[in-house]
Amino acid sequence: MNWYRYTIYTVTDAVEALSYSLEEELGAKGVEILDPKDILLQEKNPLDWDYIDEDLLKDLKRDEVLVSVYFAEEELDTPAKREEKELAIRSSLQNIAQYLPVGSGQITITAMKEEDWANNWKQYYKPFHIGKILVVPSWLEAEPEEGDIVIRMDPGMAFGSGTHETTSMCVTMLEEQIRGGETVFDIGCGSGILGIAAAKLGAGKVYCTDLDAKAVKVAGENTVENGVDAQIGVYQGDLLQIPELAGVHPQVVVSNIIADVIIGFCPDVHQVLAAGGSFIASGIIREREQDVTEALEKAGFHVVRIDRKGSWCAVLSMKDA
Repeated sequence: MNWYRYTIYTVTDAVEALSYSLEEELGAKGVEILDPKDILLQEKNPLDWDYIDEDLLKDLKRDEVLVSVYFAEEELDTPAKREEKELAIRSSLQNIAQYLPVGSGQITITAMKEEDWANNWKQYYKPFHIGKILVVPSWLEAEPEEGDIVIRMDPGMAFGSGTHETTSMCVTMLEEQIRGGETVFDIGCGSGILGIAAAKLGAGKVYCTDLDAKAVKVAGENTVENGVDAQIGVYQGDLLQIPELAGVHPQVVVSNIIADVIIGFCPDVHQVLAAGGSFIASGIIREREQDVTEALEKAGFHVVRIDRKGSWCAVLSMKDA
C-alpha cells in the first residue's frame, strides 16, 4: 500500500493537540514529528547521541516543528479528495489557533511508498532522559548511568515517543506516586511509555487502554521489549467498557491526552479509582487549566499540585480516602 504524506509546519506548543486532531478526527494513519528541540538535546545531555544528518534540519527554523501524517493512496485517489483533506487540516489548525500558537501552518503533500514510511522516522529518534528514566530507541544501544531505569521504545505508528513536556511531567509525578505494588491505569496509552514507566518504577500491575488499535499493538510489543508484559495488560476500548477491568480499582491513574477528553471522563476515573488514589492528568494547554481543575473538583477530586512546562500543564489530584 502507498500513502500520501501531509506535512504541517508548526511549533512545539501545537504538536500534541494537532496530532490528536489529525488522528482522532481526520483519520490519519500515523503521526511523525520532527522537532529540532528534541533532536538537539545533546546540548543539554551528554548521553544523547549526535547522529542526526544536519541536512534534515537545513530548511527548518529552530523554533519550527514538522508534523507529518499519512493517508492511504486509495482514500485520496483524486486531486479533489487530496485538496479536501488539506482543507480539513487547515480547519483543524484554525481551531487550535484559538488556544495555542500554531506557527506558519504551511502544508506540503508528498506521495510515499510503504517501506519509506515504515523506517523514515527512525533517523529522528535518539536516547534521552526523563528524570531517572533513560528512554532508548529499540534499534540502538546506550550506556546507562548508575541509577538509570532503562526503557526501550519503538513508537512505530503510535503517538508517544516520550520527548514531549506533557510526558515528562507525567513521569515525574509517577516517580513520586509509585512506591511499590500499586495497580495503575494508563488511559490513552499510545506507545505505552507511561505504563511501562509505571511498571519499571515498581507498580504491581498496570492496565493500558487506548481506542486506537495500532496503539494497542505497538504498546503490547513495547511491553514485551521491556520484559514487563507479565505486569502490563493492554486493551482497546473505553475505560468503563472493558470487561477485564470490571471491578479493578487502581491506586494511580495517569492520562496524557487533551483537556476536553480529560474533562469528559473525570467522573469515570473517580468512579474506578481506589479511595485515597491519585489521578495524573496531562496534555492540558495552560489556557484550559482552570477548566480541567474545575471538572476534577466537580467530580470529587482534590487538586494537589499543578506542574507547568512551556504552554502545557499536568495536574495531580487525589480521591478522598
